[in-house]
Amino acid sequence: MRGILAALGLVAGAAAGTFAYLRRPARPARTPEAQAELDRAVADVDRELAADLELMSMFDQTKQAFVLENGQFLRWSEVLEREAPAAYGAVASLYVRIPLTEAAMERRGPAGSIRDEDREVIHEWEGDAREVQRALRAAAVTPPRTRWDAVRSRLPLVDIGSTIERLRGGGGASPQ
Repeated sequence: MRGILAALGLVAGAAAGTFAYLRRPARPARTPEAQAELDRAVADVDRELAADLELMSMFDQTKQAFVLENGQFLRWSEVLEREAPAAYGAVASLYVRIPLTEAAMERRGPAGSIRDEDREVIHEWEGDAREVQRALRAAAVTPPRTRWDAVRSRLPLVDIGSTIERLRGGGGASPQ
């Protein structure tokens, strides 16, 4: 009996230790200085994207090409990459596509028309810029991921209801 209690105590202790380990951040929390730097970076890049979106709105009205801004992203890219790597990928992708978008705004067809492909490039950049703004703002306030979040992101998505049904013998297909 003592052996069973000792084994149960050992399993419970191991489970509690594992749980505590998985709840800790996967990387250290940001220092107040790093958070302030990230806040400045996000604010500056967000303001720059807002100005670019305003230029895109003016383009929609006037069909006159504009040069989009990218100075704040270049200034803060190291901070964004270090402190908000998930958002940085989307921001960098957006800024890499600025020359393509500007070229699409400048190209003209007959009677000053804009080709459908160019219009699609322009509108896709505009929509992505809005998504990037949201991602940047969220990255500034999102706490660091825990180890459990990292483990869970690697696990395949499973529909619990259909799994339970299958285990009970119903064979049930996924309700998707």
